Amino acid sequence: MAELSETEGPVDWKERCVALESQLMKFRVQASKIRELLAEKMQQLERQVIDAERQAEKAFQQVQVMEEKLKAANIQTSESETRLYKKCQDLETLIQEKDDIIQNLELQLEEQKQIRIQEAKIIEEKAAKIKEWVTLKLNELELENQNLRLINQNQTEEIRTIQSKLQGMNILTKTGYKKEHDSSSDELNKKFQSQRLDYSSSSSEANTPSPILTPALTPKHPNSLPGRGTQLASSSYLPPPKLRIPNVFSISVALAKRHLSQPQLSSDRMFGTNRNAISMIRPLRPQETDLDLVDDDSTDILENMDTSCDDGLFSYDSLESPCSDDQETCDVAKKPACSKPPTPPLHRFPSWVNDTAVCDPRVSLSSVASESDYAIPPDAYSTDTEYSQPEQKLPKTCSSSSDNGKNEPLEKSGYLLKMSGKVKTWKRRWFVLKGGELLYYKSPSDVIRKPQGHIELSASCSILRGDNKQTVQLTTEKHTYYLTADSPNILEEWIKVLQNVLRVQAANPLFLQPEGKPTVKGLLTKVKHGYSKRVWCTLIGKTLYYFRSQEDKFPLGQIKLWEANVEEVDRSCDSDEDYEASGRSLLSTHYTIVIHPKDQGPTYLLIGSKHEKDTWLYHLTVAAGSNNVNVGSEFEQLVCKLLNIEGEPSSQIWRHPTLCHSKEGIISPLTTLPSEALQTEAIKLFKTCQLFINAAVDSPAIDYHISLAQSALQICLTHPELQNEICCQLIKQTRRRQPQNQPGPLQGWQLLALCVGLFLPHHPFLWLLRLHLKRNADSRTEFGKYAIYCQRCVERTQQNGDREARPSRMEILSTLLRNPYHHSLPFSIPVHFMNGIYQVVGFDASTTVEEFLNTLNQDTGMRKPTQSGFALFTDDPSGKDLEHCLQGNIKICDIISKWEQASKEQQPGKWEGTRTVRLTYKNRLYFSMQARGETDREKLLLMYQTNDQIINGLFPLNKDLALEMAALLAQVEIGDFERPFSTPAGHVTNQCKTNQTLKQVIEKFYPKRYRDDSSEEQLRQLCQRLSTRWMALRGHSAADCVRIYLTVARKWPFFGAKLFLAKPITPSALGSTFMWLAIHEDGLSILEYNSMVSLSFVLSQLFALQCT
Repeated sequence: MAELSETEGPVDWKERCVALESQLMKFRVQASKIRELLAEKMQQLERQVIDAERQAEKAFQQVQVMEEKLKAANIQTSESETRLYKKCQDLETLIQEKDDIIQNLELQLEEQKQIRIQEAKIIEEKAAKIKEWVTLKLNELELENQNLRLINQNQTEEIRTIQSKLQGMNILTKTGYKKEHDSSSDELNKKFQSQRLDYSSSSSEANTPSPILTPALTPKHPNSLPGRGTQLASSSYLPPPKLRIPNVFSISVALAKRHLSQPQLSSDRMFGTNRNAISMIRPLRPQETDLDLVDDDSTDILENMDTSCDDGLFSYDSLESPCSDDQETCDVAKKPACSKPPTPPLHRFPSWVNDTAVCDPRVSLSSVASESDYAIPPDAYSTDTEYSQPEQKLPKTCSSSSDNGKNEPLEKSGYLLKMSGKVKTWKRRWFVLKGGELLYYKSPSDVIRKPQGHIELSASCSILRGDNKQTVQLTTEKHTYYLTADSPNILEEWIKVLQNVLRVQAANPLFLQPEGKPTVKGLLTKVKHGYSKRVWCTLIGKTLYYFRSQEDKFPLGQIKLWEANVEEVDRSCDSDEDYEASGRSLLSTHYTIVIHPKDQGPTYLLIGSKHEKDTWLYHLTVAAGSNNVNVGSEFEQLVCKLLNIEGEPSSQIWRHPTLCHSKEGIISPLTTLPSEALQTEAIKLFKTCQLFINAAVDSPAIDYHISLAQSALQICLTHPELQNEICCQLIKQTRRRQPQNQPGPLQGWQLLALCVGLFLPHHPFLWLLRLHLKRNADSRTEFGKYAIYCQRCVERTQQNGDREARPSRMEILSTLLRNPYHHSLPFSIPVHFMNGIYQVVGFDASTTVEEFLNTLNQDTGMRKPTQSGFALFTDDPSGKDLEHCLQGNIKICDIISKWEQASKEQQPGKWEGTRTVRLTYKNRLYFSMQARGETDREKLLLMYQTNDQIINGLFPLNKDLALEMAALLAQVEIGDFERPFSTPAGHVTNQCKTNQTLKQVIEKFYPKRYRDDSSEEQLRQLCQRLSTRWMALRGHSAADCVRIYLTVARKWPFFGAKLFLAKPITPSALGSTFMWLAIHEDGLSILEYNSMVSLSFVLSQLFALQCT
């Protein structure tokens, strides 16, 4: 610097300062300019920020507006759908009301038509009856005139003969003898006339002429038996006839001849009889109603006369009847050359008419039919039940020869035209009415094959005549059939027989009391007045029913046992002798029981073995209400004694060792059993009960007691005869003799509780059981609590009937490990729903599926299954993907037990007691008409069931719609979609949870076929689209989402249908590709496999399908 200053000289600091100041000034100017520019730039940026905020606010407002518009659009859509739905409902209601009005008008029109038809029929019947009466009177007058002419001619001839032979004393003697017999014959004929007056035509049959008075039924010649002597002893010295001849003229001769050569529909080869079961058409008498009944109480006239019959009409095997005592018949025997019958006197019928006309009116034609008779088809005539009432009780206006109420057929066959199904064409078929069913075949030769169809007749069926005189409408519980006959007369015959069958079913006590449980049943030989028949006998209550076979629904007859005399008899009885003398084959070693109802003839039952005889004798004696204590086993005799004293508590009978607990086994059964094998089984059964009672219950080894209880009760279910036995054994083993009749072991009461939940004994053991439980019922002791529970089980079993299967493991465990007295419903099981939840429902040993579902519906707020279409299903015990629908009358305990048994059979040696049946409650039948009253719970379950179909590919929808449906389900099950928070700490965690939730929704609600082949990227995009749709549902309630879901699903025509995978068995236009078989409320449809579009076929192109 010094050098610089030296070289440059001195510095002008002032200039230097001025220069620096000028530079500073310039810098300040530049700084101010920069500051201004910076201020302008900041202002500009501030303006841009303000504009951006303003635009952001506008965008946000637009977003809000769009959201409101979207919500408004959804609301408008739902409101419009609601309005349309309400409008449709109103229209449907209006249509239904109009349909009801039309139906009422049609019914009124039909009633008027029926009234007109009935009036026309009544007028025609009256005209026919008047015409018939006039014709009958004319015939009677002609017959009387002819008789008068014949009498006049014969008297003239007799006068000439007497005048020519007056010279001989022998002629005078014979003439006196003849006059004596004429006078006796006149007296006898007066008795016959009075007998006919007692059985003249009743007021109810006043319009029907008696066949006895009809000339067409009068044979041209009386019956003359060859080989008889000319002299006949007086009828008072002859024995009474062994076989009484029925009034064969109560059946039209023309009708009988018309059917003589026709084949027999059903016959009894052993006894040669052909009978129909019509025992229920008329009200039952207090005692016995029988088909082949012949009363043993004979009138005085029958005891003093013999019978004869025209051989030209009927033939009877082994029929030996002496010649009549009437003089006319004897004259015929003396004059074989005479070609005409003897002339009857005025106002008298020939003797052969008298003989047949005064026969017992209660003797049926089938009672005297022999093996050589021609078989008359059932529709020709009917051998109905005959009343076994004393003759003096018959009303004097009752017809003795033609009882229309007794000859009403129940079987018929013939050609009819039947209208087929959807094609509505008439087809000619051969119909056979038999056993309460109407079967139809293509031709008569096909009756040995399976019928083309059958119509089951019941008391609820109705028969209406069509507009055409040859057409009838038959309406059953399920279908309506239209049948046309070849002529109006044939149709009338069919209608009459069908009405007879319906009356039988309406009056049949077996149908009026279906809960009747047979006490004892078996195949026996029934003998009545020398006529026997092999019948299937069933004792129900106090009535003995007998059938043609075990499969028959209608009994041949019945015997009221109350106050009847039942006893064992020797084989020397008259009925047995007559039976064996008639040439029938029967084992020489048999036992006989006679049943003699009050004011009735005896009936004999022939039994082949002593055990079976003892069983029948005891049960028949009990049913008759007899005080006989000498029948049955010692235990049964003691019970009968207790019953006679009405169970007096202070009686010493209660202390008898047979009625009290014993540590030793029994050497003979407590009850009467029909076979030796059952007696041996009863002794083994007592040992099993002893093992169950004496072995202590140990929880780890409880399977031992379960096995004993199941085996013992299974034997009783297999052999119902042992049910009385085990109940008596348990009553015995639960009674202590000392001190003061203390109750028996607790495990005996537990086994008794299991037993009465399955079945109940018969009277009088049921009376003894009730009395035993009543005496031991006490809520303060464990024994008494079990007794009270047993009382509940007895009432429930009597209400719902017996069980079908042995107790399950669960039932036995619940009974053994805890006292069921403390619970009104001691058992419980979970019922699963389609939305993944379950409901625990309680039940007892006799609860049916119907009762179980009623409890379930009350707990869950659902309608009855008949309205909702829901049903209870079980899984398959084999583990297959199958479900089994349960009927309402099955008992829950039976279902569990049968499932356990089937599971053991499917997995022998590997079955574990922990695996139990799974019950599922879901929709089985969907009907659109029932959708009006759907509850919220039903809609929710129906939505989940539809989702199950969607997941498994049984519901057609595209990917977008599937995503929408999945979002609706997610909104229902989870609620509003929660977006992940943007906090740095929890961002990753929340994002992972959200992704996991979306994946679970896709796996649970999205179709498998759409997600199985998707890559990771596609699944990520799918989750993103699902979240967007799910977010759009924010704020929607679960009920709204369910409604939207079902509204969309119901747009498919086959919504609610059940789909089955199938393929054609025979080649078709579609080849061998698979297809869907859809069953819905409108019928059955075939859907294409992929698109699920309904396929249509020409009738000739229909092919068979095989379900896979």
